[in-house]
Amino acid sequence: MNKPLVALLTGAGISTDSGIPDYRGPNGVWRQDPEAEKLVTYDYYMDDPEIRRRSWQLHRSNRTLLAQPNAAHRAVAGLERSGTPVRVITQNVDGLHQLAGLPARKVLELHGTARSVICTKCAARGPMADALARVEAGEPDPPCLECGGILKAATVMFGERLDPVVVAEAMAITKACTVFIAVGSSLQVQPAAGLAAVAADHGARLIVVNAEPTPYDDRAHEVIREPIGTSLPALLSRLANSAS
Repeated sequence: MNKPLVALLTGAGISTDSGIPDYRGPNGVWRQDPEAEKLVTYDYYMDDPEIRRRSWQLHRSNRTLLAQPNAAHRAVAGLERSGTPVRVITQNVDGLHQLAGLPARKVLELHGTARSVICTKCAARGPMADALARVEAGEPDPPCLECGGILKAATVMFGERLDPVVVAEAMAITKACTVFIAVGSSLQVQPAAGLAAVAADHGARLIVVNAEPTPYDDRAHEVIREPIGTSLPALLSRLANSAS
């Protein structure tokens, strides 16, 4: 008997226990400082050197690169190690699923990664740590070392489109999965949010794990409001036992 494919859509809420604040929650970054959105908006970033300088300083103080996986990330990796087919579609850019031990090929990063930089001109990529070392050394807006173009984090900024290949793969996984767990996501940002409905439409068991209500709770087979750090490991353990 084939084990069910478990797909997880993970949002900011899965990483708050790792010390990374969410964006749209009651204490989210955008609610605390609406001006911060400009630092991650493509047109502002490309047109204004001062915005880029502020953005690099934000990356310097960003806790994302120092964060470590928490119990929820480890539980997802543990489910995969147990032999259950697992795929993660994440809205996060922190790379914590991979750090927890989930193979990179099983993680789809819809919004890119904060652990790399990319040139907006020649598309050369490199480690974020190397770019930040240049900022520390006195380059307020380090250009691409290959072509002199503008460097940015390898994340999808506001005003940029998602990688259509990644989106297509996410859609294929969503249609094929047996269980679809939306965890730590407000399910308000498309197209990621719509994956919950696609999963339900294709017969998957939809489970929502989130502190606040989402637009797709009425489609879910199960809604869990408990803290993610304890409720997700318990849920995944239950799934693993039922599949064995």
